[in-house]
Amino acid sequence: MKAIIVGGGIGGLTTALMFRSRGLDCEIFEQADTIRELGVGINTLPHAMRELAGLGLLQKLDEVAIRTDQLYYLNRHGQEVWREARGIDAGHDVPQFSIHRGRLQGVIHRAVEERLGREAIHTGCRLGAFTQDEGGVTAYFFDRSGAHVHTARGDILIGADGIHSRVRETLFPNEGPPCWNGLMLWRGARDWPLFLTGKSMIVAGGLNAKVVIYPIAEGSSPANRLTNWAVLVKVGEGNAPPPRKEDWSRPGRREELMPHVARFSVPYIDVKSLISATPEFYEYPTCDRDPLPYWSMGRVTLLGDAAHPMYPVGSNGASQAILDARCLADVLVRAEHPRQALLEYEKKRLPMTAEIVRSNRRGGPEGVIDAVEQLAPDGFDNVDNVLSYSQREAIVRGYATKAGFAAVPGLAAVRA
Repeated sequence: MKAIIVGGGIGGLTTALMFRSRGLDCEIFEQADTIRELGVGINTLPHAMRELAGLGLLQKLDEVAIRTDQLYYLNRHGQEVWREARGIDAGHDVPQFSIHRGRLQGVIHRAVEERLGREAIHTGCRLGAFTQDEGGVTAYFFDRSGAHVHTARGDILIGADGIHSRVRETLFPNEGPPCWNGLMLWRGARDWPLFLTGKSMIVAGGLNAKVVIYPIAEGSSPANRLTNWAVLVKVGEGNAPPPRKEDWSRPGRREELMPHVARFSVPYIDVKSLISATPEFYEYPTCDRDPLPYWSMGRVTLLGDAAHPMYPVGSNGASQAILDARCLADVLVRAEHPRQALLEYEKKRLPMTAEIVRSNRRGGPEGVIDAVEQLAPDGFDNVDNVLSYSQREAIVRGYATKAGFAAVPGLAAVRA
């Protein structure tokens, strides 16, 4: 069994490690000239961390990440709507990590090089086309100038090539561009004095306007952390064409961002000063795609953002790609034929991820903030008089159950 993996991001690299641990062969083809540690902060939830720990990566990740212990949901006035323990503190057997995306990818990348050898990763290879026959899949790769650089042959081909997936475009040529909900995301990170426990995460504001803050690494001193921030604001109408993909990670303009920042009040940290002190940051349109009717066609399937791109709600994008990788590796080991395995993988993973995509469009677990802000837009004296504890719990716990990371009962929730 040999797999051609298109895409060298978190999903593709994790898939390679999962395959290696089960005795399956694979090669990775990445269109970028090098696999670089790019991006800002993300959260890796316990259900995904359990898989990475099973691959022997927990210690390496612990060295470059923060073990998230508390999550605060606030309204835009800074009043507490919900608070809960996270990771080990919530009763899980593994942590939730807040981590720089590039460092997470770097740890997985180095493990792939050590275990599969550097020759298993081909960079500067853009997928041009692929063909299938009774015996396998043949894929043709080209460089930036359009010159053919590699032909690969395998039993299956996995499209782990992101929201602009060439594999998905080939399987669904009439799908069109990603869906944009009119929300723009600005993201940055800055060495900053720690707040709360030094391992806490804050989400303030509802789906149409929110700020998210959490530490992702140790800082320049014991009193500091590398602190990730994100501001998400609705700037356009939903269902509009998204900005050109060339503009998806362009430098942000402070004069555009700061008026939005002024809308928030967060009691635990000076958000305005944090963002003002960040020398450079980037903006991204918040896009996803409609869930597909199927992922697999013959010996070809999709994984991660290529299969189920979702809004950045509930800390779930990278985590779901990791779960995809585990599931796909497991079914391939058991199946009598690759096509049977891909159909079983799709049956297990497509319905769950489709529901998460739809839930994220409604705000996911952070929808508890929207629910409270809708009923009390100017704030409240007692949140229980706005929305009862059990009603708030149902929103947050319902999402955690759907996404597969529900905490141990009785340990996670903390009353305000």
